[in-house]
Amino acid sequence: MLEFARYYGRRRVKGALAMTAGFALLVALYVWMFPSVSEGIDLDAYTETLPPALREAFGLQSLGTIEGFLAAELYAFGWVLLLGVYFAYAAAGLVADDVDRGRMDMLLSLPVTRSRVLLEKFASVLVPLVVVNVVTPVVVALAVLGIDESISLADLAMVHALSVPYLLVAAAVGLLASVVFDRASVAQRVAAGGFFGLFLIDSVTAGTDVAALGALSPSRYYDPTAILVSSEWDFAGAGVLLAGTLVLLAASRTYWQRKDVA
Repeated sequence: MLEFARYYGRRRVKGALAMTAGFALLVALYVWMFPSVSEGIDLDAYTETLPPALREAFGLQSLGTIEGFLAAELYAFGWVLLLGVYFAYAAAGLVADDVDRGRMDMLLSLPVTRSRVLLEKFASVLVPLVVVNVVTPVVVALAVLGIDESISLADLAMVHALSVPYLLVAAAVGLLASVVFDRASVAQRVAAGGFFGLFLIDSVTAGTDVAALGALSPSRYYDPTAILVSSEWDFAGAGVLLAGTLVLLAASRTYWQRKDVA
């Protein structure tokens, strides 16, 4: 069982380690910068001069604390935007890449169902998801300790735990694009651009009369600033993201089962 998930998961190990190493270096850079930046500038006063939409989009709150600084510089940008787009882009190649390269016919000639192939390929994205969310909080905790600051370990663990449903729904967006489009490059552009577009909708409409449109965006349900700065753990939002993932998986499965593979 799960032979496809293990096979494709092993192929993602090197990429997951490289991505995690990159985020570890980013963490070290931000934490190293914090003492000099926070002492030389009144970051909270500076934040108040910025447009409300910008503050809302990137969680610019309490920048004078290590929690607020990391929430804005690392998590609101690195996790919500970069990792979200990355997982949407990566998942968009799960099916479309094999179809594009003419390998899917051979794969489906095996005694396996289409649903199994689809779901086990999707399961392979758990490798980078788990690796980056296990290693990064350890690096953050050690780096913060290294500059004689402190951060709530419970909030730090929760900001990563609650990012899992968010990144899963990003990958599910990519999977849907992957079964709809036969060319991997098209599927990846649509998935990455679409997910970024959803982020923009939430950012641009925040605090306006059409703020309800932001409910379509996964970023509405994952707020790292609220977790790290205010210790607000939004389990209801995580539930919405998990439900969205299941809906997208079901839609992808239904479309994939009915689709002719050229």
